[in-house]
Parts: sequence; structure tokens; C-alpha cells
Amino acid sequence: MHGTENPSAWVQRWAHLIAPNSTVLDVACGAGRHLRYLAALGHRVTGVDRNPEAVAMAQASGEVICADIENGPWPFAGQTFAGVVVTNYLWRPLLPTLVASVAPGGVLIYETFAMGNESVGKPSRPDFLLQAGELLQATQGLRTVAYEDGFEASPERFVQRIAAVRAGSSGAIERWPLQAA
Repeated sequence: MHGTENPSAWVQRWAHLIAPNSTVLDVACGAGRHLRYLAALGHRVTGVDRNPEAVAMAQASGEVICADIENGPWPFAGQTFAGVVVTNYLWRPLLPTLVASVAPGGVLIYETFAMGNESVGKPSRPDFLLQAGELLQATQGLRTVAYEDGFEASPERFVQRIAAVRAGSSGAIERWPLQAA
């Protein structure tokens, strides 16, 4: 089941950008691998997934809502989070909502499959594969701290990844460290 494996290395690498003891949303959280990881870092975590079995497993780590975010209303309307995490999930109509869910000073950590993946496995439908530079375009209102778009050898897959932050409300120059302290 999705969400039982280890946390994504990309999420682990950039989680330090989330302010300590903050609220974090994990979209399409599956069984909660990132919820567990982020809760262990001291964050208050919320997840959403449409699979009731996965939600039942993930609830041990935080608040988890069972909702079909592709066909139903966004369950977090008007809410923002210090961290929004998305891995192995793409629903293009939701991209603006995800970006808008990042609070001032918050971070979006996103990683999913990209065009080219159809040559090595699933997903292979263009609906589930990002076009070149698509995450950069979708996150234009945020500042990109890190971005990757390419082929990964183990396991073989084509991915796009971004860590992007929203400027804080103070107007002060902010420092986003490239590595955890």
C-alpha cells in the first residue's frame, strides 16, 4: 500500500525548511509515511487521502481526512499550512489550490512522476506525468529553493521535484538553508 515505505529522500532533505512545531499538510498521504516522519520532527500533521484503508493506517500519526479531492470539495478551504507535502500524486486542477495552501514563510515540497516515465513503467498516462518545467510554472508565486527534473536510476523513473517557499509577511530578507543545520 502507498505510504508504508520509507519517507521520500526529497521530503527528508527539505523538511528542515518547515518552521519548527508547525502545521503540515500531506496530500494523498496514503498510509502516512510522511505524516509519521514529520510528526517525529515535532510538527502537527494533517493528511488527506481517498482510500479508507490507508486513512485508517495513517490516523496513528495525526489528523487524517478521507476525501476524494479530485471530485469533491477541497476539505481545507481557507486554511494555510507551514508545510505542504505532495509525493507521487498529480491532479492538475488542484495545483493552484496547493500553492495557495502554503502559508507566509511556508514551504511546498512536491515530488512526482514526469514525462519519460512511460518508457520505464507506471504511471505511463500523460495525465499523471508532469511536462518539462510544469512544477516551476505552477509555483510561480513561490520562490524556488530547489528543483530537479530528470531520470533517476534506482528505481528507474522520471521525476520532477520542487522545494518552494512563500515569502514571509514581515518583508525581511529570509534565508532558506540548502541543508539542515
